[in-house]
Amino acid sequence: MSEKQAWKINGFVGIFIILLLIGLAVYAFFTSLSLPVAIGLAVLITIIVGVLASGFTIVQPNEARVLTFFGRYVGTIVDDGMWLTVPLTARKHVSLRVRNFNSKMLKVNDVDGNPVEIAAVIVFKVINSARAVFDVDDYETFVEIQSETALRHVATKYPYDVFEEGGYSLRGNAEEVAAELARELQERLMVAGVEVMEARLTHLAYATEIASAMLQRQQATAILAARQKIVEGAVGMAEMAIAQLESNHTVELDDERKVAMINNLLVAIVSDRSAQPVINTGTLY
Repeated sequence: MSEKQAWKINGFVGIFIILLLIGLAVYAFFTSLSLPVAIGLAVLITIIVGVLASGFTIVQPNEARVLTFFGRYVGTIVDDGMWLTVPLTARKHVSLRVRNFNSKMLKVNDVDGNPVEIAAVIVFKVINSARAVFDVDDYETFVEIQSETALRHVATKYPYDVFEEGGYSLRGNAEEVAAELARELQERLMVAGVEVMEARLTHLAYATEIASAMLQRQQATAILAARQKIVEGAVGMAEMAIAQLESNHTVELDDERKVAMINNLLVAIVSDRSAQPVINTGTLY
């Protein structure tokens, strides 16, 4: 369905026309020489006035009236105000205001098969009232069902989190996931004449049954990453210490003593507890 403008004139002009017809009927009734002619003319004008009066409608700002004349679509009125339009038409009210839809909290499996809980908010508005009324049964229900369907589909395409470098995830790439959700929703809701203005995730978490296990995995990953940084730093510090001692000719270290020194430095730096120094006071022999 393509939206088109319905015929209309200003409502106050329509009131003036009706008052003019009523005045004409009164004038004809009192000035006609034949009573049957006067009565017939008055009845005819009354019928015309009644038919015209059925065409009055009031449109609020950011609203539309979809007009059907005995089952046939004749147009839409989107301009606010009082109008005189096609008489004897049925008028369907459609809101053009921006609205929010908060989806229910859905439990879905991500691409790795882990159950996650996810929810989103959809900001939309109607831009084609004819499609919203005639192409779908109930566009508000259509938006709700398609929003949840698109959210499920997008959630199953990504993992909740990526523990290795690279790749997209629901938690780490919320902006990209929201943009893809908005694009998919727009494709689904175009048939209903609805424009998706924004889509955002409002809730994202592991399901209760695996939340504790996944938390331990995240903690282990964080610990391993921290240890890796510590080891890299410790190796660099040991290399720098040996290089500085040799460049200053402070001491001469053979390979065995270099290994012992590197071992001591790594143990002192990498250990998660404070190192306890052992003082060597000499040997018995």
